[in-house]
Amino acid sequence: MTTHPSDLVTEAFEAQRDRLRALAYRVLGSHADAEDVVQEAWMRLVRHDEATIGNLAGWLTTVVGRISLDLLRSRQAHPETGYGHEFTDLVVTPADEPTPDEQVALADSVGFALLVVLDTLNPSERLAFVLHDMFAIPFQEIGHILGKSADATKMIASRARRKVQATDRSAGPGREHQEVVQAFRAAAVGGDFEALLRVLDPNVKLTVDTPAGVVVTLGATEVAAGARMFSGEVARQRPVLVNGVPGHMSWRSDGTPLSVIAFTVADGRITDIHIVVDPAKLASIPPPAPAAGAQDARPR
Repeated sequence: MTTHPSDLVTEAFEAQRDRLRALAYRVLGSHADAEDVVQEAWMRLVRHDEATIGNLAGWLTTVVGRISLDLLRSRQAHPETGYGHEFTDLVVTPADEPTPDEQVALADSVGFALLVVLDTLNPSERLAFVLHDMFAIPFQEIGHILGKSADATKMIASRARRKVQATDRSAGPGREHQEVVQAFRAAAVGGDFEALLRVLDPNVKLTVDTPAGVVVTLGATEVAAGARMFSGEVARQRPVLVNGVPGHMSWRSDGTPLSVIAFTVADGRITDIHIVVDPAKLASIPPPAPAAGAQDARPR
């Protein structure tokens, strides 16, 4: 039976909304999914007897955590529907010195690199790491969500932390990162299959946003075999940063955006490639205009 929460509870929920949305986003990596999770938490609150809730903030955290965990597990069970971040959330800036406006835009999106790292964790690890290390939620409360003891939850979070630290050390968009991406593109253009395998992580994930939907390819051999998509002829291209990670943007001769590609590199190999070729999604990304000196993308 649906009840109507008191004005006091409604006000308290609204005061928690931003925190809950941020928590769900860090766990899920999708603004749309985070909004849905928070809305579902509200609906559960409406149906719940508020008199039985001693700590509303804690209750809401638990509910949002459980809904997010279920969604993560669903993604793992059905990866074709769960891979990849929404490119409408991304900011594309030139790879060279950004303008002040671009610096502000990039600062608003610095969480993406961490979200990519979090994708290496299993659902329990990701939830435990986000809730404890980013939101300072006690292990006992997290364990209640996971169905684990506080000690077991602490071990899960510690394991997740080690993975994040190990991946994060080599995930920055420095010169070595750019060189790996350049080596991949050169091998793709040259059709050098062995060179492609050398720069691809064995478990590399390729996500392509097409007009027909999202297509996911897993594994170095499969990604290398389809690498001809990276060597197609375009009028112009330029290196860019896609929320802080190296990538490329391409345009047709009439200036219409053709694609945005983002690469994630760890330990000297590409672990994740995300490509947008869907015109509708490209139109939603505020891209940098083709630079006057942007290189001709056609192989010479």
